[in-house]
Order: sequence, then C-alpha cells, then structure tokens
Amino acid sequence: MRIAIFDYAVAPTNAIGRCHLYMLEALQREHDFTVFSIRFENPNPELIRWVRIPAPTRPGALVFLAFHFLAPLYYWWHRLRQGTRFDLVQLVGSDMSFGDVSYAQFCNRTYLVRHWKQSGARGLRRVFCWLSHWLRALAEPSVYRRAQHIIVPSLGLARELRAEYPFVADKIYVLPNPVDTGQMRRPCDFDRKRLREQLGLAPEDVALAFVALGHYERKGLPLLMQALAQLRDRHAKLVIVGGRAGLVETYRQRGERMGLHGRMVFTGMQRDVRPYLWAADGFAFPSHYEAFPLVALEAAAAALPLVVTPLNGVEEFLIHGGNGILVERSVEGVCRGLSRLLEMSPQARREMGAHAQRDVARYDTSHFIAGWRKFYGELREAQGQVCTEACGERVGRQ
Repeated sequence: MRIAIFDYAVAPTNAIGRCHLYMLEALQREHDFTVFSIRFENPNPELIRWVRIPAPTRPGALVFLAFHFLAPLYYWWHRLRQGTRFDLVQLVGSDMSFGDVSYAQFCNRTYLVRHWKQSGARGLRRVFCWLSHWLRALAEPSVYRRAQHIIVPSLGLARELRAEYPFVADKIYVLPNPVDTGQMRRPCDFDRKRLREQLGLAPEDVALAFVALGHYERKGLPLLMQALAQLRDRHAKLVIVGGRAGLVETYRQRGERMGLHGRMVFTGMQRDVRPYLWAADGFAFPSHYEAFPLVALEAAAAALPLVVTPLNGVEEFLIHGGNGILVERSVEGVCRGLSRLLEMSPQARREMGAHAQRDVARYDTSHFIAGWRKFYGELREAQGQVCTEACGERVGRQ
C-alpha cells in the first residue's frame, strides 16, 4: 500500500515519532511510505520519502495551528506534483484535519476535564499548555468522525475515547507501544559505579530515576519533589533525565527553595536515557495522566522496580508488590511508596526489578511490528475486496 504518515517529529527523541520509526524501519519494504513532518530522521531515504513541513517546533499551540494549516497544503501539492494517490493517510491524534487512520496517544478532552487542575503548570507556560490541549480537544470530534480506524496504545485510552466520543466504539484497535527489551538490558561491561560518581551519587545512595522530555507538571515531578522533601532521607536521591534548559533551571531553583540541595541531579535532555536508568535503583513516575507510560515500561525493561500512579497501560502490567509499587496520586501516597522502596534491601529491589524485566517482555518491539503488519494486512485485504466487488458491479452493468 501507498501510505502517507503525518507526524510532527519522527525521531528517537519523540515518543510517538519513535513508535513510527520502529514501524517504518520494519515495514519499509512491504509498503510505500511518504512521511510528512517538521523533522524526520529517515532510516532509509532511498525507500522512504520525506516531505518537510516548514512549521515551528514550539510552543505546542503554535505547532498545532501551523501544522494543521500547512500539512494539507503540502499533501495536496505533493499529490499534484508527483501524481501520487495514497491508499491510506495516517495522522497522530487530531493533529491534522483529515485522515483514514488516527494514531491516538492522548484524549485531550478527558485530560482537560479530569486532570488539568492538578497539572501544576504556572504562568505563561500554563496558558500555552492549556491552549495546546484545548485546540486538540476542539479538533478531536471532527477528526475521529472522519477517521475509519483509531489506533490506541492501551485499554484505558480506548475506554476514555469511547466514553468521550461514543461514535468511535467500533473504530478502535489497541496496539501497545513498543519496548526494545533487548536494547534496554544493562550490558555486562557498563561501568555503573563510574556514572554514579559522575552524577554525585554515593555508594549508599538510593537513586530514583525520573524521565520526561518535558511536561514536568503532568508527569508528576512536583509531587515527587514534595514527597522527597517530606522523607528527609539524605540518601534518597532523584535523577531527573530530560527537559529543556529553561524548564530544568526553573525546577532546579524550586528544588533549592524546598531544601533539596544535593538530592536532585538534573541531566538535561539526553538522546540515550539508558545509562541513567542502569545507574539508578528505582524508577519513580507519579504522573497525572498518560495514554501509555512507555518510559515506565522501558525502566522495567532496564530491571528497575517501579513506583507509579494508576495510569492507562499500568493496569495491564503492574503487579503491586511484585514488579513495582502502585501509589495514590498525592504527596502522602507518593511518600508512602518511596518509603516502602527505600526500606527494601538492595537485593529485594533487584528482585522486584528482575520481575519487572520478565513481565515487560510481552511489549517487545517484535509484538509491536507484528501488530502493525496485521493491521495493514487486514486493510489491504479489505481494500482489495472492495475493489473486486466494485469491478464485479461494473461488469454486471455492462
């Protein structure tokens, strides 16, 4: 099939873009792909075409508006210039006004109604963040009505979309996001001691990793910081991976005011987060809302015990007390969860992490690719059947 993919950033540093990359690399010889995006780290330019959309990369509301306007123009211009007709148009969520398949990773309406007040964002960032979600929520009904299929990564997100938009009930296809379990395993020659020393961690410190490209508030970093301040355990350290310089500095200063000097390590944006997971003793992620907490499952694949709040996707994976600790989404709840992890012996934490690593195997990339292959195969078969029936009708009329 000839498939057009619309996604802002198809790159390893973007969660949805990384999912698209896995799929494109695996299926590039089975289908003819053209990617329409602002940024694309093309794994094979000889087979996969790229149409660059000249839109800004932030803030989110501006990206949405620019892409919503420019992407269709570039799509139709490409079709006219190349004489190309696509069998399938695939977009992310409601980020473009039309498409056959929506790869949905978020329900913006649900988030604004149920979770926005707890987001914790402040100032101008709060305004832009709200506007970004509001614009996407505004577009969701019309985009999902037009889409023939909606792919979601978790049963929880499927329930939310059905509750908000009952007309999507028969369109939803659940396909969990991929975890490259092999790549997430710590290699035998990894110098864990050296990296911990570089991060300023002592041998007796219990390092908790927190990973987020941005959206610290929604991901629960303020909750985590408040819980850490309440614990007053000088050996409990927080390693924050990801975030742009301005956001990092804001939270660094906030941590200083909270008395967390020396207990928080900011690494900034990292192309490869694995070394920081391998250097940690646990993974803490008290997020307010996720469609699928991929970073938590990657931490599990890195053999870290999880301390997480009830999230879409978590319900299908986490065994409380087995491969992680499920906590209430409050300062007190997170504090209790962290205390439980800190009180465990190093051996008990390693055993919980090993359990998590075994359980996450069902999310391996091989299952993800098999899911996309099956989905596209069924669509191709259905299109062929429709074409055959249409040809039969024309012959009958003659």
